[in-house]
Amino acid sequence: MRTDVDIFLHRLAQQLRPRTEESVETLLRYTRGELSEPWGYDEVADLVAEETAGHVVAFLDLLEHGAHATEAAPPPQSLELARRLARSGVPISTLLRGYRLGHVALLQLVQTEVLTLTDDPELVNAAALRLMAAGFGYVDRSSAHVVAAYQEERDRRLQRRLLLTDEAGRRIGTTLDIDRTAQELADVGTDGFADLVAVDLVSSVLDDEDVSPPSTPPSLRRVARRSVPGGDATELPVRTGGTHRYPADSEPARVLATGTAVLRRGGASGGLAGGDGFHSALLLPLVARGETLGLVQFLRTGSGAPFDDDDLLLAQEIAARAAVSIDNARRYTHERSTALALQRSLLPQRAVEQSAVVTASRYLPSGSRAGVGGDWYDVIPLSGARVALVVGDVVGRGLRAAATMGRLRMAVRAFADIDLMPDELLTHLDDVVIRLQHEEGEEAGETSATCLYAVYDPVSRVCSLASAGHVLPAVATPPDGAGDAPGSRSAEFPEMPIGPPLGLGGLPFETVQFELAEGSLLALFTDGLVQSRVRDVDTARELLRDGLAQGSPSPDEVCDRLIAALVPERAVDDIALLVARTLSLDPGHVATLDLPSDPAAVAGARRFAADTLTAWGLDALSFTTELIVSELVTNAIRYGRSPIRLRMIRQSTLTCEISDANSTAPHLRRARTYDEGGRGLLLVAQLCERWGTRHHREGKVIWAEQALPADGLLAFPAT
Repeated sequence: MRTDVDIFLHRLAQQLRPRTEESVETLLRYTRGELSEPWGYDEVADLVAEETAGHVVAFLDLLEHGAHATEAAPPPQSLELARRLARSGVPISTLLRGYRLGHVALLQLVQTEVLTLTDDPELVNAAALRLMAAGFGYVDRSSAHVVAAYQEERDRRLQRRLLLTDEAGRRIGTTLDIDRTAQELADVGTDGFADLVAVDLVSSVLDDEDVSPPSTPPSLRRVARRSVPGGDATELPVRTGGTHRYPADSEPARVLATGTAVLRRGGASGGLAGGDGFHSALLLPLVARGETLGLVQFLRTGSGAPFDDDDLLLAQEIAARAAVSIDNARRYTHERSTALALQRSLLPQRAVEQSAVVTASRYLPSGSRAGVGGDWYDVIPLSGARVALVVGDVVGRGLRAAATMGRLRMAVRAFADIDLMPDELLTHLDDVVIRLQHEEGEEAGETSATCLYAVYDPVSRVCSLASAGHVLPAVATPPDGAGDAPGSRSAEFPEMPIGPPLGLGGLPFETVQFELAEGSLLALFTDGLVQSRVRDVDTARELLRDGLAQGSPSPDEVCDRLIAALVPERAVDDIALLVARTLSLDPGHVATLDLPSDPAAVAGARRFAADTLTAWGLDALSFTTELIVSELVTNAIRYGRSPIRLRMIRQSTLTCEISDANSTAPHLRRARTYDEGGRGLLLVAQLCERWGTRHHREGKVIWAEQALPADGLLAFPAT
């Protein structure tokens, strides 16, 4: 049963309903004057008028029909307004204060209208009490719905933030490549967060220089950018790869200088990446390990909600992760570049002219994160027109492996210079590795390496080689009579024992000798060439055999053919490849004389040397050559044992060799004033360019080399 108050409130509601728009305007003016914050968002301001009108209508319905406040529901616009305020970062306290102000103003407006309809104090008082109860009940009811909508939207944003953070951790830093890591940051940033992302790195970061902030705005390079498809700002002032500077008074320059992130809404571009086509932006420095690496900008355009403080926190977390990944990539790239530069500087820089083989080589660093390794190769000219071919692999990666490789390569050259047999050389190299282990200590890890050492003699066409734990070479011999002509060859892997890796100590190595036909191909390589994740070693060996057997015998073309057939796009290990085509020395360029162990044979040896030089058109060298031969033959007869042999070789130099069966090595000494001997080798050393001794199974060889006159030089085969 309706009371007089109910009837009065019913009439009051009907009296106010025609003036709803006027009431809404009054309420909006009052709320705007008391609470200014929400009105700064365009998408919020447009909806507030609809939401206020909805509340006025709902409250009048409540008064007109006498419904209880618990039965009233807030208008849909109020729920949408709560969600928008949550997305815009407006605090919930501001939202609730706005509700209180609005409903108080509405109650005041209705209370004023009461006085125009009646002057009965009792009715006015009763109506006031009923209005207050209805008003506060409606506020409580609608506020509960609005807060729930606000919190639901905040929970969604928090969940989205967690998902985006997790996505950033999963997608950024998948490689150790600076440009790709920066692009991953841009891709993640435009995946539902920003409309445009631009990543600038300080140029010194990319050039491996000091990255401490300079006093002037630094030079930056745009390394990544991305905008959402169909966005309003797909064209950026600076293209990817472009170098630029921000004005000293611009916000990007201040962010770089101070390392402080900035949230910006609207206004002129101020030098930002997107020009004027944005309504909010986040500018964040990329800082890792105390160094400012660059700047990332997140921009929003169009009708999307502007960035808020929560977005700034999320962007800072993403940027921090990306900065560490970029710094890791920078450090890895720097170390890899340094190790690779060291590695390449320690490898042969150019082919050395010699007449034993024609060579070609390739070095390919691995594409893995482990860094460059210790693979190496070498071609070392030896006495007597011979040549040493070396390939080795140090266990490990990075600068330490590259430095160890350089030390071992120099040791091999030193041992090769004293003409050691392959097995003896590897024994001495094994001792070197053991000493390195003791010097570096246990904290540096175990030092180990493999090595294959081969010596080819173009006079006898004999190849002597020994392996210290290294994969065996492949040999391709030409068909009978084919020589160096293209055609099918017979390729195989020689059967020979493989010794232990270097660094174990106390275990023997063995030298194997076999004869090679002229024009044979000898391929020495590290295990990275035949080891792969996509095929087994036997299949790789067959591919290598086919690559050697078919096509042109040019070592350069053979290298390219083998690399194309065996090396994947991203090799997991370093690869060193050395291909040599064997040559044989013209028999007319070698002269040999067997000598008896009789001092009278010295004169015959001198005549033999003079006649040989005359036949070769090298009479200009007769005087010095006869002196050298005389001293070497005299020493061999006096201190050596039969058989004694003199051999003269004409190649890039003139070499005189005396071999005998005594393994005792001579040494250079200076004779005292009244000594009758001791001047022979000193004289030889003064007359020739180089001299030395090499040992073999049957004794030793003493050799001396002289430079040929310009008109006596022989042309070398083309590579």
